[in-house]
Amino acid sequence: MTYKDIGFSNIRLLNTKSRAIYTYNPMTNTFPDEVFIHEFLHTMERISDEYGFERPVLHDNEKYGYKNNTKEGLRQWYSDFMCKRINSSNGTIGLDKKVFAFKPVHNSDFDYSLEVEFENEPKNIIEEIRMMIKIIFNNIEGLQKKNNTEGV
Repeated sequence: MTYKDIGFSNIRLLNTKSRAIYTYNPMTNTFPDEVFIHEFLHTMERISDEYGFERPVLHDNEKYGYKNNTKEGLRQWYSDFMCKRINSSNGTIGLDKKVFAFKPVHNSDFDYSLEVEFENEPKNIIEEIRMMIKIIFNNIEGLQKKNNTEGV
């Protein structure tokens, strides 16, 4: 998903008293890991696009003849998507195996990041300016702390 040109995947479990979402039950959720795989594959889609690899769109399963099976969800689609086994007029397509070899992000990539709080997003120009000033001062403080710990 993209929010203000920032790519991210978010999995949120509802805060309910129902234990069904936290336990495996073959009557209701035969493939409970599907949501995690789905969001992971969106990340792989983004990486594929960034490096110029061609691939099918994750949500185009029906276009290629894959149905959402009641017992296993889209397990076969996801498997074929990851292993580049989807039949098309141009041969087999899917994620290029090179995509899986790219290094994962490190904490250092987030030195100046800001956690997005959707409920606290600015609602007018004044709030937007206040938020920008806060971000600037937080980044200055972060630089000062980093320089002090490095002895610069």
